[in-house]
Amino acid sequence: MSVSFSLRSLVRLREAPHLLSRPLTAAVTAGLRSASTAAPPEKRAAVIESAEDYKFVERLIPPSRVPDPPKHVGAAPSGWIPPAETPPALPYMIRRSRMHNIPVYSDLTNGNRKTTLVRKVEGDIWALEKDVREHLRRVTGKELPTQVNEVTMTVKVKGHYEQELKAWLAARGF
Repeated sequence: MSVSFSLRSLVRLREAPHLLSRPLTAAVTAGLRSASTAAPPEKRAAVIESAEDYKFVERLIPPSRVPDPPKHVGAAPSGWIPPAETPPALPYMIRRSRMHNIPVYSDLTNGNRKTTLVRKVEGDIWALEKDVREHLRRVTGKELPTQVNEVTMTVKVKGHYEQELKAWLAARGF
């Protein structure tokens, strides 16, 4: 039989113990569960570890990261382009996202402010910013404002140039 009491009912029962069919135990007066509901050790369920059955559990656990994509020569049918076998010999490196995409994103803030963001930059971020400005000057014919954030290692460009920068970075081997 399981016994549970609130503190108020325990105080009342201490004042009138004749209301109980059995005397108060130390476990009940402390507000703990009665020990009579616990199964004896010989009737408790045993835990058995099986390494061979764990393969069925592994199928249900989601992977911690996206698996490496299959090797392609050129673009995949989806348009995805694999990185070069060896990284380019530049003072900076741009790592792919965990989904193996080039980390260039367009952003629209305050309803009309269009910016393009290059993330996951490692190395000389100022050299990347100079190369990005130079490339976009050739593409657009005008000098575009850029912003470098050395803490988050990102380069921000005014305007939507996501596709141009992704194609340029893929051609360079990132």
